[in-house]
Amino acid sequence: MSGKVHVMDHPLVAHKLTILRDKDTSVKDFRELVSEIGMLITYEATRDLPLTTREVETPIAKTTAPTLKGKKFAVVPILRAGLGLVDGVLRMVPSARVGHIGLYRDEETLEPVKYFCKMPKDVAEREILIVDPMLATGGSADAAIGFMKEYGCTSIKLMVLLAAPEGIARIQKSHPDVDIYCGAVDQRLNEHGYIVPGLGDAGDRIFGTK
Repeated sequence: MSGKVHVMDHPLVAHKLTILRDKDTSVKDFRELVSEIGMLITYEATRDLPLTTREVETPIAKTTAPTLKGKKFAVVPILRAGLGLVDGVLRMVPSARVGHIGLYRDEETLEPVKYFCKMPKDVAEREILIVDPMLATGGSADAAIGFMKEYGCTSIKLMVLLAAPEGIARIQKSHPDVDIYCGAVDQRLNEHGYIVPGLGDAGDRIFGTK
């Protein structure tokens, strides 16, 4: 069974993504929008977190009310563009731990190579949300999910702003147990591996390095 693809069907996400796509959107606005959309997608990606109850006293009466069951959560950005999504996730789940995976592409093999990895000690016990703005060829996300499985993680989700059909197909083939949460699914990849119509290089636009 392939992991589900959850595409955000929400006017706010659609509106903010359109501003994000605009080549004239400033670095400041782009960065803020990435964080805001990340927060909105996190809302959906955490929909199945388990609940328990606790007793609470309101100004009116004592009652039993729902509360998170305490299942531990970690957000893992793929460096460097994934960093732009972390703040939005943490605003929704402030107690989450943050792991980091740094990848670069070997120019000969075109395969992702890990150059940095730092994880919480108990990462294998946590629900993992891997974040990266773009799911293009799927190479980085495929590798990142594989690394998290090597750590013993069994509950992994992938969150992106934009996905190409090619990237989705690769993740569903390599990691059928991983659900994908995305703001929108675009048409295709071009010959340079960029998503069309896409929004350009997310890392450069978040950090103003172009």
